[in-house]
Amino acid sequence: MEILPVAERYIEAYATMRTALWPSETIARHRGDIEEALASSSVDHVAFLAVAGGDACVGFVEAALRHDYVNGCTTSPVAFVEGLYVCPDMRRNGVARRLIDQVVAWARACGCSEIASDADAGNMDSHAVHEALGFCETERVVFFRRELH
Repeated sequence: MEILPVAERYIEAYATMRTALWPSETIARHRGDIEEALASSSVDHVAFLAVAGGDACVGFVEAALRHDYVNGCTTSPVAFVEGLYVCPDMRRNGVARRLIDQVVAWARACGCSEIASDADAGNMDSHAVHEALGFCETERVVFFRRELH
């Protein structure tokens, strides 16, 4: 297995995995977001794919440099894991660890001394993965909303 930067030839597989992680968006929207990211010259965002057996994409990670306050962190910028996904049949095989290790290398090269992430309060599987990857919980936040009429 290799951990590679996103390339055009992987757009469809990557969009499919993004749809599995974020099903509220259409695959067409994910495809468009990927194409836009590939065309961008931004160095504040990165995405890597886990590719096994030739061209089989089995996972991805997306990260960004956040210059604003990141809950539980004390430095800036912070490398923030925006999304991490491993295909169900490849889980518990070290794929997530290899993807996060690649983000850690990128973050260090960007001068970061912290990496952060978040997960839905009820997603205990994600909590367990984060802990297994060396993350520690820093705080819990409840978001509120009020409509203005």
